[in-house]
Amino acid sequence: MGRWEPNARGRLEQAAQELYAERGFEQTTAAEIAERAGLTKRTFFRHFTDKCDVLFADADAMRDLIVKAAAETPESLAPLAAVAAGIQAGAAVLQEFQERARNRHVVIAATPELRERELAELAEIAAALAETLRGRGVGDRTASLAAETGIAVFKVTFGYWLEDAGQPELPQLLRDAFDELKVVTAGA
Repeated sequence: MGRWEPNARGRLEQAAQELYAERGFEQTTAAEIAERAGLTKRTFFRHFTDKCDVLFADADAMRDLIVKAAAETPESLAPLAAVAAGIQAGAAVLQEFQERARNRHVVIAATPELRERELAELAEIAAALAETLRGRGVGDRTASLAAETGIAVFKVTFGYWLEDAGQPELPQLLRDAFDELKVVTAGA
C-alpha cells in the first residue's frame, strides 16, 4: 500500500464510487474502499468519518458557495431571486461533474439512510439561505418560503438533469424552472 502517494482523498472517493456501483453501499466496507484506493483503513478514517461521509464530503463547501452567492446579490433583489442566484452558483459547479453526480444519485436513491442524509443536507442549505435573507431584513416567513421554494425547484430540476445527459446545462435548466415557477404562481 502506498504511504505517500498524492491525492489520497480523491482516490478514496473514486474507489468508493466504484465499489458502491459494483456492490452497493451497504455491502461495501471502509476497509474495502481503502484497499481499492491502495491505502490503509487508517488513511480512510483520516479523511472521512465513515463510508457515508464519502458521498457527502463536499456538502459543507457547496452550502457555503450557495449561501455566499445569494448573500452577494444586490439587496434590492427579491428574496427568491437571491436564492435562485445562490442555487445557480452551486449548479455551475455541479455541471462539471454530471456523470459523477448521476452515479452518486443512484447510490443515494437505493439506500434509505443516504436519502435521509441528503434531505438533511438540503434542509441545512435551506436554513442557511433563510438566515442569510433574514440578515438582509427579509421577514422570517418570507425568508423561509423563499429558501424552501428554491430548494424544491433545485430538487425537481436536478432530477430532470440527471435523467438525461442531453438536457441543457443545469444552470440553464434552473433559470427555466424559476421562470416557470413565476408562471405557475401568477395570479395565485
